Amino acid sequence: MPANVKQLCEASREKLKSVIDQVEPFLNTYSLQELVGSEQDEEIASFYKGFLSDLRHLLVFSEVSYEKLGVTLRRANFDVNFAERSLYEVYHHVVNAFFYPKNECYSEDGRYAYTGQEAIRFRKKPIRVASDIILNITKMFEELRDELAYYENDYLTQRKMQSNK
Repeated sequence: MPANVKQLCEASREKLKSVIDQVEPFLNTYSLQELVGSEQDEEIASFYKGFLSDLRHLLVFSEVSYEKLGVTLRRANFDVNFAERSLYEVYHHVVNAFFYPKNECYSEDGRYAYTGQEAIRFRKKPIRVASDIILNITKMFEELRDELAYYENDYLTQRKMQSNK
């Protein structure tokens, strides 16, 4: 079990806030027509539809988790079980939504993860602002994934073992 669950909740909440502060203005500023531009290519339009859909899902998952972590931290008596469940949901809903987007407009190429190069690869070459939003939040999600790796499998295993006792 992670040593300090409360600190992990605080750090995760800060990272989610940073993601929200970047993704929400992007979605409020750019429309499908602006991203597609004057191109009449149906593949490009489909790419950006999926891209925007994935970003909207990511924003919603991030906001819900941000609020849940806030509730966790504001409770008079810090409930470790509730906090761990919240962190588990951050990992499985938010982090996975980022690294495995439904429409697969981008993906992580692990071969580049340790070379210092960007590990995110886009299915189609997006315009600069679209690629920048993903690349700007990637580091936050990499950190969340590393910090919350315990909640990938170990958390559920521990819970199952406790319930079997």
